[in-house]
Amino acid sequence: MKTFRDLLIWQKAMTLVTNCYLLSRNFPKEEQFGLTSQIRRCCISIPSNISEGFGRGTNKDYHRFLKISLGSLFEFQTQIEIAYNLEYIKEENFNKLYEDSRELERMLSSFISKVKETL
Repeated sequence: MKTFRDLLIWQKAMTLVTNCYLLSRNFPKEEQFGLTSQIRRCCISIPSNISEGFGRGTNKDYHRFLKISLGSLFEFQTQIEIAYNLEYIKEENFNKLYEDSRELERMLSSFISKVKETL
Protein backbone atom coordinates (compact mmCIF):
# COMPACT_ATOMS: atom_id res chain seq x y z
CA MET A 1 0.00 0.00 0.00
CA LYS A 2 1.60 3.21 -1.18
CA THR A 3 -1.02 5.79 -0.34
CA PHE A 4 -4.26 6.18 1.60
CA ARG A 5 -6.05 6.22 -1.77
CA ASP A 6 -5.30 2.49 -2.04
CA LEU A 7 -7.41 1.79 1.05
CA LEU A 8 -10.86 0.44 0.28
CA ILE A 9 -12.20 2.10 3.46
CA TRP A 10 -11.04 5.48 2.18
CA GLN A 11 -12.59 4.84 -1.25
CA LYS A 12 -15.92 3.81 0.28
CA ALA A 13 -15.85 6.80 2.61
CA MET A 14 -15.31 9.10 -0.37
CA THR A 15 -18.32 7.56 -2.12
CA LEU A 16 -20.36 8.09 1.04
CA VAL A 17 -19.37 11.78 1.07
CA THR A 18 -20.43 12.19 -2.55
CA ASN A 19 -23.78 10.51 -1.92
CA CYS A 20 -24.29 12.58 1.22
CA TYR A 21 -23.73 15.82 -0.67
CA LEU A 22 -26.03 14.79 -3.50
CA LEU A 23 -28.79 13.88 -1.10
CA SER A 24 -28.42 16.80 1.31
CA ARG A 25 -28.60 19.44 -1.41
CA ASN A 26 -32.35 18.81 -1.41
CA PHE A 27 -32.72 19.60 2.30
CA PRO A 28 -34.80 22.68 3.15
CA LYS A 29 -32.97 26.00 2.84
CA GLU A 30 -33.53 26.75 6.53
CA GLU A 31 -31.29 23.75 7.31
CA GLN A 32 -28.33 25.18 5.35
CA PHE A 33 -26.49 26.19 8.53
CA GLY A 34 -28.03 23.44 10.65
CA LEU A 35 -28.43 19.80 9.72
CA THR A 36 -27.13 20.21 6.15
CA SER A 37 -23.87 21.71 7.34
CA GLN A 38 -23.48 19.29 10.23
CA ILE A 39 -24.17 16.15 8.21
CA ARG A 40 -21.70 17.22 5.54
CA ARG A 41 -18.97 18.13 8.01
CA CYS A 42 -19.11 14.83 9.88
CA CYS A 43 -19.25 12.88 6.62
CA ILE A 44 -16.21 14.72 5.25
CA SER A 45 -14.43 13.95 8.50
CA ILE A 46 -14.57 10.20 7.82
CA PRO A 47 -12.18 9.96 4.84
CA SER A 48 -10.26 13.03 6.02
CA ASN A 49 -9.25 11.34 9.28
CA ILE A 50 -8.40 8.10 7.49
CA SER A 51 -6.02 10.00 5.23
CA GLU A 52 -4.62 12.24 7.97
CA GLY A 53 -3.89 9.26 10.22
CA PHE A 54 -2.19 7.48 7.34
CA GLY A 55 0.12 10.43 6.89
CA ARG A 56 1.10 10.68 10.55
CA GLY A 57 3.68 7.95 10.24
CA THR A 58 3.02 5.98 13.44
CA ASN A 59 0.52 3.24 14.12
CA LYS A 60 -0.42 4.88 17.41
CA ASP A 61 -1.45 8.10 15.63
CA TYR A 62 -3.08 6.14 12.83
CA HIS A 63 -5.15 4.16 15.34
CA ARG A 64 -6.28 7.39 17.02
CA PHE A 65 -7.35 9.00 13.73
CA LEU A 66 -9.17 5.84 12.62
CA LYS A 67 -11.14 5.93 15.89
CA ILE A 68 -12.02 9.58 15.23
CA SER A 69 -13.18 8.57 11.77
CA LEU A 70 -15.39 5.87 13.28
CA GLY A 71 -16.88 8.40 15.69
CA SER A 72 -17.69 10.69 12.75
CA LEU A 73 -19.34 7.76 11.00
CA PHE A 74 -21.57 7.15 14.02
CA GLU A 75 -22.42 10.85 14.06
CA PHE A 76 -23.31 10.62 10.36
CA GLN A 77 -25.58 7.62 10.99
CA THR A 78 -27.40 9.56 13.69
CA GLN A 79 -27.83 12.61 11.52
CA ILE A 80 -29.19 10.77 8.49
CA GLU A 81 -31.71 9.15 10.80
CA ILE A 82 -32.73 12.60 12.04
CA ALA A 83 -33.05 13.75 8.42
CA TYR A 84 -35.17 10.69 7.67
CA ASN A 85 -37.39 11.31 10.71
CA LEU A 86 -37.90 14.89 9.52
CA GLU A 87 -38.80 13.52 6.06
CA TYR A 88 -35.86 15.23 4.37
CA ILE A 89 -34.74 11.84 3.05
CA LYS A 90 -36.98 9.25 1.40
CA GLU A 91 -37.00 5.78 2.91
CA GLU A 92 -35.19 4.10 0.00
CA ASN A 93 -32.44 6.76 0.05
CA PHE A 94 -32.09 6.47 3.82
CA ASN A 95 -31.87 2.68 3.65
CA LYS A 96 -29.16 2.80 0.97
CA LEU A 97 -27.13 5.44 2.78
CA TYR A 98 -27.50 3.66 6.11
CA GLU A 99 -26.50 0.26 4.69
CA ASP A 100 -23.48 1.81 2.97
CA SER A 101 -22.48 3.42 6.26
CA ARG A 102 -22.92 0.12 8.14
CA GLU A 103 -20.70 -1.66 5.62
CA LEU A 104 -18.05 1.03 6.10
CA GLU A 105 -18.48 0.73 9.87
CA ARG A 106 -17.73 -3.00 9.78
CA MET A 107 -14.72 -2.50 7.50
CA LEU A 108 -13.36 0.38 9.56
CA SER A 109 -13.83 -1.50 12.85
CA SER A 110 -11.95 -4.47 11.44
CA PHE A 111 -9.15 -2.26 10.17
CA ILE A 112 -8.90 -0.48 13.53
CA SER A 113 -8.50 -3.89 15.23
CA LYS A 114 -5.70 -4.83 12.84
CA VAL A 115 -3.87 -1.56 13.41
CA LYS A 116 -4.32 -1.95 17.17
CA GLU A 117 -2.60 -5.35 17.03
CA THR A 118 0.54 -3.60 15.81
CA LEU A 119 0.70 -1.15 18.72
